[in-house]
Amino acid sequence: MQLTELSLACEQFYGLKKPAFSLTPDTEFYVDLPSQKAAFDILVYALSGGEGFIKISGEVGTGKTLLCRRLLNRLSEQQIPTAYIPNPDLTPSALWRVIARELQIDDQPLPDSQVQYCVQQALLTMAADGKTLVLLIDEAQCMPRDTMEALRLISNLETERQKLIQIVLFGQPELDTLLQNISLRQLRQRITYSARLEPLNNSESLSVYLQQRLSAAGYRGMPLFQPGALKALWRASQGIPRLVNILAAKTLLAGYGSGCHSLGYQHVMRAVADTESSFYQTAPLASEWHSAVPYHWYGITLTACLLLVML
Repeated sequence: MQLTELSLACEQFYGLKKPAFSLTPDTEFYVDLPSQKAAFDILVYALSGGEGFIKISGEVGTGKTLLCRRLLNRLSEQQIPTAYIPNPDLTPSALWRVIARELQIDDQPLPDSQVQYCVQQALLTMAADGKTLVLLIDEAQCMPRDTMEALRLISNLETERQKLIQIVLFGQPELDTLLQNISLRQLRQRITYSARLEPLNNSESLSVYLQQRLSAAGYRGMPLFQPGALKALWRASQGIPRLVNILAAKTLLAGYGSGCHSLGYQHVMRAVADTESSFYQTAPLASEWHSAVPYHWYGITLTACLLLVML
């Protein structure tokens, strides 16, 4: 069986119309978990209040990019101009030029000073129309220190009545460490609102997360994951959504391989044994995997397991 056929067969087996646990930040699969809801509410409140700097931090895989995409969609619905920088490992000059391009300014023939002037004029034109640009920066912990300082200077752009630009930083905990540097104290003081994304805190919240993702993918049956499977999945993922998605996709494949419509502890263990980043890698799992797995499962490679996650 080809890998794409295996993926489709597994989805059809569980009545899914699309992969339920893809790693791509598809807002259709956004789940309004407590820390995500709190962070989004803070973002909406702070931006509507005209605040200049907002920070959202969280560990790897806790949903920062998905939250960022949801915010972009909300701002677009409200016709609020936005600029999005997914990779901010830029020089100060490059930062200005990326913002210029987001504003549809042709920066190629222009010197840095002219680029900055054009950006300021574009922002003033927006302000005259009653609008403020919202700049969203993902992976902000990657931003060099001098570029952070340039960002602070950009945030100084304002009229007597309003900011010309509002800035939202999304980053890993290293961003908090970076901002503690004394050379960035002025920027740190400008961050008026911040929030931290947390992992799912127990198997009950994990159950809600899984069920909503499955429903978004078209599933309409009873809960697929048994209580034992939920507890094992939470222990193995520590509630980190990205790792939950990886393990849940492989658990579905394990259930499909053994012809089970109800997923139990043993199916999660098969996924865990195939996932190096799992928090639940202990010696007994290897023997449990070999004793429980059907013979035909040995022919299914890691690539096949990951296909459900990546497609």
